[in-house]
Amino acid sequence: MDVVLSVNGQDRRLRLDPRVTLLDALRDRLDLVGSKKGCDRGQCGACTVHVDGRRVLSCLTLTCAVPPRPVTTIEGLARGEALHPMQQAFVDHDAFQCGFCTSGQIMSAVALAREGTARSDAEIREAMSGNLCRCGAYNNIVDAVRAVQAGRTRNGAD
Repeated sequence: MDVVLSVNGQDRRLRLDPRVTLLDALRDRLDLVGSKKGCDRGQCGACTVHVDGRRVLSCLTLTCAVPPRPVTTIEGLARGEALHPMQQAFVDHDAFQCGFCTSGQIMSAVALAREGTARSDAEIREAMSGNLCRCGAYNNIVDAVRAVQAGRTRNGAD
């Protein structure tokens, strides 16, 4: 089937089997490899992207179900050389180690900050519980989210 995806502000035309997941379309057809294929079962969160501003697990989302809603990947957060505040906070707070889960963690954290419902450390942990970090950088991830919520990043753009 023919699909037009709006990804990171650009319309991309694809001819796909209707069973192709958004993760596979992004990685294999559009060369946007920031979203990771971790478990491929929706359990780890490494594939988290935004569809219409909401976080979704792209490994469980069929590409044909997405249009006309816009998709944002980790590659679409930065503005030129300026990192998104959450990306900068992850750097500033050493909120990643191996980096495999980082893109999904950041995408989920950006949505969490936008939602504005998680304020305490416990609430942030609960809201981020669908994103696993095998290295155990959870305390630093919470610190990064708190810094963005408080406006304490070197890059204040949103």
